[in-house]
Amino acid sequence: MLLYTKQGCHLCEDARAVVTDVCEAAGEAWREIDIEVDDAPGGDLVERYGDYVPVVEVDGVQQGFWRVDGARLARRLAR
Repeated sequence: MLLYTKQGCHLCEDARAVVTDVCEAAGEAWREIDIEVDDAPGGDLVERYGDYVPVVEVDGVQQGFWRVDGARLARRLAR
């Protein structure tokens, strides 16, 4: 599970807390990627996600952006 964020983003802070709680409860590993620091092979993360962070991705599929729905994320991880 990936959480795309950027520095100074208050929604990213909220999303990080939700992702931490949900993944901890599900025993799921996750990784945070700062779109302004980390490079992506084959694409610019700022261009792709800049207006949408935070963005949650599970198994390569975008699950949501801006506000992370903890219940929805938990259901997705349970699959």
